[in-house]
Amino acid sequence: MKKTLLILTLLIATNSCTQKPQTQIAPWVPYDESAELAENADHNSARMRFRLIQSQVRDKNRMLETISAQLKDFSPEDYQRLTPLILEQSIPVVQGHIREGELTYKELTQWFLYRIALYENDRNTMLNAVIAINPDAMQEARQRDKKRSRKDHLIYGMPVLVKDNVNVTGMPTSAGSYLLKDNMAPDAAIIQNIKANGGIILGKTNLSEWANYLFTGGPNGFSAVGGQTLNAYGHRIYDTGGSSSGSGVAMATNFAMAAIGTETSGSILSPSGKSSLVGLKPTVGLLSTSGIIPLSSTLDTPGPMTRCVVDNAILLSAMGGGDPDLEALGNASLEGLRFGVIKPFLADSLYRLAGEKIVALGGVVVEIEPISVDLSGFGDLLSADMKADLPRYLQEFAEAHVVARSIGEIIAYNREDSLLRIPYGQAIFEEMAQVSLSAAGLDSLRERLQSEGRRFFNTPMDEHRLDAILSIDNLTAGQAAVAKYPCITVPMGYNQSGPTGITFIAKPHREAFLLQIAYAFEQATRARKLPE
Repeated sequence: MKKTLLILTLLIATNSCTQKPQTQIAPWVPYDESAELAENADHNSARMRFRLIQSQVRDKNRMLETISAQLKDFSPEDYQRLTPLILEQSIPVVQGHIREGELTYKELTQWFLYRIALYENDRNTMLNAVIAINPDAMQEARQRDKKRSRKDHLIYGMPVLVKDNVNVTGMPTSAGSYLLKDNMAPDAAIIQNIKANGGIILGKTNLSEWANYLFTGGPNGFSAVGGQTLNAYGHRIYDTGGSSSGSGVAMATNFAMAAIGTETSGSILSPSGKSSLVGLKPTVGLLSTSGIIPLSSTLDTPGPMTRCVVDNAILLSAMGGGDPDLEALGNASLEGLRFGVIKPFLADSLYRLAGEKIVALGGVVVEIEPISVDLSGFGDLLSADMKADLPRYLQEFAEAHVVARSIGEIIAYNREDSLLRIPYGQAIFEEMAQVSLSAAGLDSLRERLQSEGRRFFNTPMDEHRLDAILSIDNLTAGQAAVAKYPCITVPMGYNQSGPTGITFIAKPHREAFLLQIAYAFEQATRARKLPE
């Protein structure tokens, strides 16, 4: 493995012929990225015309040192030996290897730490997907090895990465912003649940800053803290989607067993599609948002992002979404179920083929014309919510050194050093500052948008007795967002824009049903491929 030899130096101890070699990670050295930026200057997508790739804010060596300290008894040979047991394997399969004594939770955690260092410390493979590491991850894994029981939740001992707008004790929670780059906050409710079930929080992932609600026209996956997240299927070629960009890319590259994203409108579905993953946006309200930096308290939800449906069900359960019924997944069938296919989307050959596959599996496909609905004021809802919700979060969780607490104060703070703090500007924040809605006006807007979103789906579902509607990636995420309906995207294939997913949408609190139909489709198609 040439890349390993370039990045990792083995220090062979001389005092004992039986002592394992130690892995020492070479320091990260920033490089001149001007040629890469020039190559992307005429990219056919304006979102891919980057101004920056490397973070100007974060010292990557702090993360690498945290990893190195946990790999002192782990070698490249260990990594290669364990790879067949872990790479692209599901949680139940890995738990089986551990039960059979082929693997330990400690080794599993170290394998992911090694892999993150291997790829994120090489400018040719760097993804800027992972931006912080839990310094106690390996120690927690050791404890899991000591206390195993047959009653453990399936997330027990599994390393999980978390989007950096979700509070995790011991690591900053920044939403990618310079303002919060050093702010420490206690565990969010969903993190408490994962830890209570024995999961290991491995680290934090990059994101589109402030959950993609800061600037207009710039790239997905950029934050001042993390730099530019790059798509594992094509660096600087394909969009990562946003705003859970780092969680998507990290999972595509096998940097953890599972990852957490958050969604307001498309922020799980989009990066899951772009990284050939399974991404579930639950019914709004199913999972707690306490301890998560808000965009909109009306629409926000966390959700699981995984490489397969069974892992998605397991993480959803561990986050507080009820018991995972894996037996029901195993028995899942599309036989006799009715699916709405959106006629304009049939121009997409992969979508059309997915519909044909569903028919071959016994499902019924009904072509539907999408009805026109009025989603005007959607941006005003987001802005009015964030204008109130973010200061409330900061009041509860920001440390004393965080001096800016209101949207106006944050705008002024960013202007003090705009090249460092907001290289793509802050047009959305500036527009947000001008939004003024009365409490009654905001309530009325919420009700109208929810009614319109539900009408978009319910009209064809009721008319044609549909069990679900089929979409592509996040193309109907806005309607699902205001409706507060659950959605799940599953790998569908690859086209000129990279990976893409088919998205199933159902009525509220039908997550178990969505997981079952997604599993049946996944098992029949197996479209996901590991990035080269």
